[in-house]
Amino acid sequence: MSQNALLLRGVGTPLVLGSRPIPKPGPNQLLVKVIVTSLNPHDQKTRDVGLFVTQFPYVLASELVGEIVDIGEGEYSAEFAIGDHVFGHTVANTGLTDDEAAIIPVVVLAGFIALFSESGLGLPPLFSPKAASFDFAAATLLVIGGGSNTGKATVELGKMAGFGRIVVVTGLHNEVELKARGATHLVDRHAADVLERVRTITGDDLIYAIDTVNAGQEQELGVAALSNSKRGTLITQRRGDEEFGPDRIGNKVVGYERRAVLGVSLMHPEVTVGFWKQLPAWLKDGKIHPSKYTVVKGLDAEAVNNALDGYLAGKAVKTNIHP
Repeated sequence: MSQNALLLRGVGTPLVLGSRPIPKPGPNQLLVKVIVTSLNPHDQKTRDVGLFVTQFPYVLASELVGEIVDIGEGEYSAEFAIGDHVFGHTVANTGLTDDEAAIIPVVVLAGFIALFSESGLGLPPLFSPKAASFDFAAATLLVIGGGSNTGKATVELGKMAGFGRIVVVTGLHNEVELKARGATHLVDRHAADVLERVRTITGDDLIYAIDTVNAGQEQELGVAALSNSKRGTLITQRRGDEEFGPDRIGNKVVGYERRAVLGVSLMHPEVTVGFWKQLPAWLKDGKIHPSKYTVVKGLDAEAVNNALDGYLAGKAVKTNIHP
């Protein structure tokens, strides 16, 4: 049996309508009929530069809600039932619509891993006994790219953790939404003195920073904002191999750390197993909110390619596809 799909047949080429065989689930696997799938910025990079591509033809979009239609044998798959709606690695029992649930997994997971994984900031996860004794209230979190969907989710997670200050660099058109999500201070990303404004708020005490949008040289702000006298860490979601001299970032007398961390569940099981168990309750309780989105109905290759072009142009709106 086969199914229709939008396929990437070569790097830098548009997605085209084609067919794929319907697989059988292996041990601890689920066969899921896709109801909604949602595009992310990395999908544009997959199409245009081959990010994450393992073979051709390749199917984009890893963020989805679907209905279980077959179940492989195994201890973990036995926790699910045919007919269950699932998203990410959990049952979609959230009180959200399928469209709202579809835009949650990747962006929230990326922020969670950046904050709490061992390769991220290494903070105690919200469900960890250590979280209760960690003085989040005395700590400051800087989020650069707060207007992005991952930035918004990171702010909400920071609020859940109890950070005393959450400083967000963003366009000021996001002010009302980000303050509702938990930001305590906003800095206009278009200002000529962004670094000075951030340091006026944080002083020389900042040791926790996350950049959800920038790559390479553009990560300078996050590094420069870190304390000069304490060892701080900037976690990024894009690569940045360039080194910055003290004339650009200040004299970091005890050094600093900067790491790119991928928001992939299987790479961070020490925190993601608990994340997927807790996420439905966080959504039901209104602690995490979905972002705005538009809908493409059907496997419309032209419409989906246009949505991906929007990410390239920096003008994208979160797009869900109803195949």
